This record gives sequence, C-alpha cells and structure tokens, in this order.
Amino acid sequence: MPRPFLSQHIGPFASTVALFILLLNIVLIVPLLPAAPLALEEAQTSPSPDAPVVTKLEPPNWWIGLTPELMLLISGHKLEATHVICNLNTVHVSRTQATAGGDYLFVWMKIAPDARSGTAVCHITTATGETSFELPLANRQPTLGKFQGLAPQDAIYLIMPDRFANGDPTNDEPKLGSSSSPDSPASAGHSALQTFDRNKPRAYHGGDLRGIRDHLSYFQDLGVTTLWLTPILKNGAAEDYHGYGAVDLYAVDPHLGTLDDYRQLVAEAHHQKMKVFFDIVPNHVGPLHPWVKDPPLPDWFHGTLQQHLSTSSSTDPTFYGAAAGAAKTNDLFETLVDPHAPESLSRNITDGWFFGVLPDMNTDNPVVAQYLLQNAIWWTETSGLDGFRVDTFPYVPRRFWANWSAGLRAIYPRLTTIGEVFHPNPEVTSFFAGGQRHWDGIDSGVTTVFDFPLYFTLRDVLLRGASAAKIADILRQDELYPHPENLITFFANHDTARFASAAGSSLAKEKLAFGLVLTLRGIPELYYGDEIAMSGGDDPDNRRDFPGGWPPDRQTDRQNAFQASGRTPQQQELFSYVQSLLHLRREHVALQIGRLWHVFSDRSAYVFLRDTDEEHLLVAFNNEAAPRTLRINTRDTPLQLLPAASPLFGNATAEITAGELRVTVPAQSIAIFNLY
Repeated sequence: MPRPFLSQHIGPFASTVALFILLLNIVLIVPLLPAAPLALEEAQTSPSPDAPVVTKLEPPNWWIGLTPELMLLISGHKLEATHVICNLNTVHVSRTQATAGGDYLFVWMKIAPDARSGTAVCHITTATGETSFELPLANRQPTLGKFQGLAPQDAIYLIMPDRFANGDPTNDEPKLGSSSSPDSPASAGHSALQTFDRNKPRAYHGGDLRGIRDHLSYFQDLGVTTLWLTPILKNGAAEDYHGYGAVDLYAVDPHLGTLDDYRQLVAEAHHQKMKVFFDIVPNHVGPLHPWVKDPPLPDWFHGTLQQHLSTSSSTDPTFYGAAAGAAKTNDLFETLVDPHAPESLSRNITDGWFFGVLPDMNTDNPVVAQYLLQNAIWWTETSGLDGFRVDTFPYVPRRFWANWSAGLRAIYPRLTTIGEVFHPNPEVTSFFAGGQRHWDGIDSGVTTVFDFPLYFTLRDVLLRGASAAKIADILRQDELYPHPENLITFFANHDTARFASAAGSSLAKEKLAFGLVLTLRGIPELYYGDEIAMSGGDDPDNRRDFPGGWPPDRQTDRQNAFQASGRTPQQQELFSYVQSLLHLRREHVALQIGRLWHVFSDRSAYVFLRDTDEEHLLVAFNNEAAPRTLRINTRDTPLQLLPAASPLFGNATAEITAGELRVTVPAQSIAIFNLY
C-alpha cells in the first residue's frame, strides 16, 4: 500500500509507526523463511519425468462443418492416455489409440455443426500424469474464387520453386530451430548442414514462393493461366531442393518461405485470375522423416528401414515381349493393368520403397488413408488451392485413390486432380484415368492423367525421325479414355532432359513441339524456361535457374529473361512464338473444346481440324526439312462444307477448290487456318 494513502487516512504519526512495524516484520521474518517451499513450488511446476508430453499436433487446426470426423495424430512421449476430454461441449472425443510406446496418440473426435470458432483445449490423462493440447477451430471462409479446378481454356506452367526466382534472400540458408517438430533430427530442419550453393546442381539455389509471386505478371504476359509448383513441403536432406523427400506433411520448407507466403501466392494468383496446383505425394515421405525410425503404427509403412521392397526391382520387361536389353523408360505398370497377373508381379510397385530409398506409405491401412486424406483437405482449405498434381500415381493401390478422390470431391466438387502415370502405352495410362471401371471394378476417381504416350510420340517424331503418322496413331487410341479432351499434354517436365538440349533438337523443332501441344486436344502444360529454350540434360541439369530470378543475374539486362530486353534474339523469337500461340488458343474456342478430326497423315506431315458448331480451325504440321504442298480430298469429310480458308498463324497458304484442299506449308513449321 503506498505511503500517501496511509498519511491521508491515519495521520503522520500513525503512518510512521505503521511503516516502522512493517519494515521490522520484513527484516525479522524473511531470514527465517525456509528454502523448501520454493523448491516444492518449482517441483510442482516442473513436469515429472513420467508425465505425458505433447510435441506436435497433426493437423494443427481444423474447420467447423468441414468433415463429419477428425482424426488427430499427436506426437510426444508417455501418451498412453486413459482419458481425453476437451473443454468445449461441441467437441466430442469418440475414441483414442496410443501407439509406439506412447510416442503417439491418435484421437478421433466429432465437431458439432453449431460449434463456434475458437480454440478447443483438450486434456490428456495418463497413469503417470496429465497434459493438454490446443486445437484451433474456425468457420470456413467464403469459397468464391477458390478450389476452381481446370477448364478447357487453361494452360499450365510447371515451376520448380527453388530454381525459378529468389524473392527473399533471407531464407536461403534457414537458421537453427527452423524444424517444425522438436523431435525432428537436426538434418530434418536443414540446420546441421550447409544447403545453399548455386554452384552445386543438387544443392538449394534460393528460389522461393515470394519469387514466384513477384513474377505473376510474367506468366500473364506469356499467356499461361495455371501454376503447378513441385512440392513445397518441408524436406530433410541438404539435396532435397526438389521437394520430394518430405519430413513434415504440414509445413512449408523454410527455404521456400512460410505458410503465409504460400497463402499469399495463391490469393494473389486468384486476384490476377490465375490458378495454383499443389504437388502432393501420398505414396511416400523422405528417408529422414521422424516416422522412419519411430513409426506411429507398426504397419505405417510397407516394410521397415532395415527390410523393405524396392520399386526398382520390377519384373523384367521381356515378360510382356519387350526386346532383351531395350532401354528402360518406365516401370512395368503392365502388371497392374493385367487381369491375369498375380499380385506377386506388381507388389514391388505398390509396396516397394521408391528406388529403394523413399519410405512407402501403407495406404491399405485405414488410419494411414485417413491421415493422408485429411492432409489433402487441410492444404486445400488452408490455402484455397485449385487442384493437385498427384505424384507416382500407379505406385499407390487404386482402392486408396477411389476413397481419397471421393473424400476430396465431396467437399470440393470442382477440384481437379492429375495423376502421373509415366508410361508410353495408352492401354496402360488409360487404365488409371478416373470415370471408368476396369476388371478390378475400381474407379480411381482422378480427374485426368498426364498424356505421357503423346509425350513419347512427339519426342520420337521431332527428335528421332519417327513418322509423323505416329501422331495420328496415338490419337486414334483416345477411345480408351473417358475424357481424352482433359488429358494434360506436354513435351517436357522436370523429370526429363530439356528438349533444347536433346539430340536432334533445334529452334524450329522446339517451335513444332509447342505448336502441336498448344493446338491438339487436351490441356497443355509448359515446363519453366522452355519458352526461352533453356538447355539442360538429365536430372539435375534439366533444373537450372531461370535467368534473371536472382539479384546478381539482374545486374545486366542481358541476364534477365523476365524482360524482353534481357533475352537473346533467339530467346525472344521463341518466347514471342509461344506467347502468340497461347493467346490464339485463349481466343479461339475451337482450340479449347473443338472436336479433333484427322485430315491428312503421312511420314512427315499431319493435318487436323479442330471443329465446333461456330468455328472450324485447320492445323497443318510439316516436319520435313523442305516446304510441302499437300493435296487433300475434302469429299465426305468435315471440310466439304467449308469452301474458304484464311490464315491465322504461320506462313502457309491454303486454297479450297471443288473437292480439294491444297495447303503449302514451309519447312518444319505449323500453320493454322480459319475455315468458313
């Protein structure tokens, strides 16, 4: 009590006496106070060695009314719970399961639809003590402009974030403590090793999410509408710049930025009428994930670190008639498609660790399956993303995909999922496309798949001298797909050598590749830097830094390919060519949804029509090193009622006379005509 208060109420003398007595008591009593009570108080606030400890909560938050049930995976120690209860009567814990000697606790709960946003504080009681965790709950935000999925007019641009642009140099070498889990090994947080070195092709180079956001105007200028980023999840090793070695499925890699950086990128892309796709990998995690040494369940993975199958030990391709010693371009997915193949022929694909290194998630386990579905829902809801590129699609059993797809679509009906099926045969790739059931009675539910058969065909025709008629032949097999118009067409990605560096390539050939991908049926995908003919061999050389994405590169205009002034004449020529085709595709509905008709096909030429009720566009492709004049009979074809042609793109000429279309196409070029 302050002295003025005493003086005001009991007078100066009484105040002096009271103060004297108070000071005397303090002097006499304090030295006599034992130290034991303080020590006891410290003991009461310090956890017992046997008390339960929570170190991580997955998912870290949730939304009211999103799912009928939520499963939490809680990491820590001594978590053999006898009782779990939350402070909100709208949050009901239905069951729990402690595993791995108490290192993990699964909690299943139901969140009432009338729950209010806030934080649920849940108490865990064990035989040795108590602890608690907090689960933030929120109302869903408006969904307008989110979860959009792909549309026919879209064009995808594939980016490896670490190699595109460095928008925040402060995250080039994350500091100690960047790990999202206290129990993660130091290497899992990138904190024990130097990871940033642009001179090393397998090190981190500093590209990040902010760098991508800073260049959204570049994508718009080029004409693409959708960004596919290779995985942004936190990875574990110094060479995991690619993102496919996750150590935390709920954290952004600190080299790339933060969760807020990702949210801002998606929000700004949406503001500029663009879309963002997330690269998701339910098949495996990285070898440095804490689960590998201490899995939440004994069968969380297929096999263990000490003993597991490998995807690389597949059945010999000669089993299905391949020539002995033939170059291997893909795993033998034929064993998954074949109704006569016993499981032993394909078990290494579905159960093996990827290349014998990346731990294979046991998606046959319903707890694992629920964890992975919730993870996809969490990333979708927390960011508003528009779709998923699904890595290593055939390596996961189809029953899982059916349930995963149905779970996502129940909440996000417009969301697009794209499965990666790396195989040249459409009889194989079409088996995995959703919207149909084959001999196993399962519909994978995936929206579409990448058109790898067309990829292999285009490279064979353009680079290896194969007949142009192979294009018509591969398109002939579109009848195998429920929706071939939704296939993702491409001629390069992050797993293949750069087209510009391949034997037989040239600027003209690269133009032809773009010309076909951007005019054939399907939704096109471009690999970053191909629009300026970036060079590079096999992985990792095909993942060079985009010129101009780093501050040192921008010191001279000639090194900044984001600006026309910084491109070489050849780079600018190709950029303008691709830009023109993308803008033409956006302006003409026939190039988006028009039916494709074969018009002419031979060794070096392929001519086709993209046709709607309102628009009829003719595309002529000449792969010959000399001009060609093609005479095409139009009787009994869709061309017979279209007597005139005007050029839209390219330097070819076309003339329609009675019953004949005559097209003259320059050497190694593509031309587009409007027929009317």
